[in-house]
Amino acid sequence: MHSVPGVHGVIAGSGVPETLDPGRPGSPDGGRRQAGVVVRALVALTKPRIIELLLVTTVPAMLLAQRGLPSLQLVLVTLVGGTLAAGSANTINCYIDRDIDALMKRTSRRPLVVNGHGTIKPWEALAWGITLGAGSTLLLGLMANWLAAALADAAILFYIFVYTLLLKRRSPANIVIGGAAGCFPVLVGWAAVTGTVSLPAVVLFAVIFLWTPPHFWALAMKFRKDYAAANVPMLPVVATPAAVARKILWYSYAMVAATLVLAPWAGWIYGVLAAALGAWFLAEAHRLDARVRADEADGGNAAKGAPMRLFHLSIAYLTLLFAAVAVTALLPWGHW
Repeated sequence: MHSVPGVHGVIAGSGVPETLDPGRPGSPDGGRRQAGVVVRALVALTKPRIIELLLVTTVPAMLLAQRGLPSLQLVLVTLVGGTLAAGSANTINCYIDRDIDALMKRTSRRPLVVNGHGTIKPWEALAWGITLGAGSTLLLGLMANWLAAALADAAILFYIFVYTLLLKRRSPANIVIGGAAGCFPVLVGWAAVTGTVSLPAVVLFAVIFLWTPPHFWALAMKFRKDYAAANVPMLPVVATPAAVARKILWYSYAMVAATLVLAPWAGWIYGVLAAALGAWFLAEAHRLDARVRADEADGGNAAKGAPMRLFHLSIAYLTLLFAAVAVTALLPWGHW
């Protein structure tokens, strides 16, 4: 289960109109909206692409917890419950952040904004988000266990109240602390299988926690002007590119170290794969750091494109790392 920060019909002074033009197609306040348009908008509010990445971490955690294949029903229940929980958090995030989404080019086409003419009313988005969260709680609680449901609820609440409302607009540490919300899927998956949260699950949590800042800061380096325009103090807005690249490098080393801590539970084959993947990630983090420093030295464009290269690599890295967790959990050999 990743970004997140008044709550109201519309945030006071946000510049986002409460009453939309009734003459525009798809306007919530005018005319009849097509069902397909509304459905697509509601789905878009859940940020499906982010949910995909969150689910990539859930199944491997379940396989490692089981040391094999859990029941298909439990896997499906956990994935659907996790999807509903992540969709709830993301939707309520869009509801709260619609004022700054309107100011950022990257987010100006979201359903609550659409350049000032949203296809969904704010109250509809809020109701949709709450409904998804309630559905997640009931599904996980009744079909898996109530610890898994409680952890999914904790992720929703953390994302909304800690990241979105408390940190995002106030602190450069927003994604470092608030990013913890995206680490909960491994705990949910582990709890669904075992009914507990044990040390290997905490290590998996730490891996994703340490992966999130390099992943997101690389993206924020690319869209620094967007965040600055919305007055969101992401680290690349308030620090020099060199300082950001250096912190990305530090977190990358800590992340790789955390992946190796998992080896006693995941096995030596996993350990070899994690080391190789870690070397790949660190090489790219060093490459970004070197190009940013070269850019600052000569005033050119040495670092152009480098942050997004690391961003895309980070997605592939996490996917492959958790694939290694899943595959080695199923192997009858390769354990210590």
